[in-house]
Amino acid sequence: MLKKIFPLLLATSIPAACAYPSISEIKNSPPVDVAVNVEKAVPIEVVEKEWKCPGCTPNETYVLKQLQESTNISDRNALATIMGNIKQESNFLPNICEGGARVPYEKCLTGGYGLIQWTSIGRYRGLGIFCKKYGCDPSSLTGQVRYMVNEPQFQKLLPEFEGHGWTVDQYMVPSYYWLGWGIKGARQTYAYQYTKKLVWA
Repeated sequence: MLKKIFPLLLATSIPAACAYPSISEIKNSPPVDVAVNVEKAVPIEVVEKEWKCPGCTPNETYVLKQLQESTNISDRNALATIMGNIKQESNFLPNICEGGARVPYEKCLTGGYGLIQWTSIGRYRGLGIFCKKYGCDPSSLTGQVRYMVNEPQFQKLLPEFEGHGWTVDQYMVPSYYWLGWGIKGARQTYAYQYTKKLVWA
């Protein structure tokens, strides 16, 4: 009796070969409604993060933001190194002439001027020519940052700051060729300080 029942159990436990719909049934099935009810849809908030500097001055904050928006620099050490160099050059004061005088662009007659102390005749005049062409004030923070990120000397070295994951010490090398400083000063110390200030938020 068991011999007769066992084959029957096996036969009834195997799923039928036609359990799944055929290709023709799939093709002929009614379309699925994927329309979105805008009124009932739950909005998805996209949070864009960037490096920020809590406690920094408005000028520092502006420069940091523009560096990220105008280039592909995303490495904290790279940003910190650039910020440290600017702090050494001008303390983020755009209308400062070498020696400390606070004057407009055309009144700085000797030495460097502005955020990165443009010193050579070519680079100093380049700031004025750029702002005349693009309608910015060469004495202002906004005008100088626009020129700084577009200046050929910076653009030439920009790939060195983008995406390498280097240390501050390593980023100081392209910084030197960008600025050509005569006195190193505390710029590297400032850079390390910025690495501790910058937060991803």
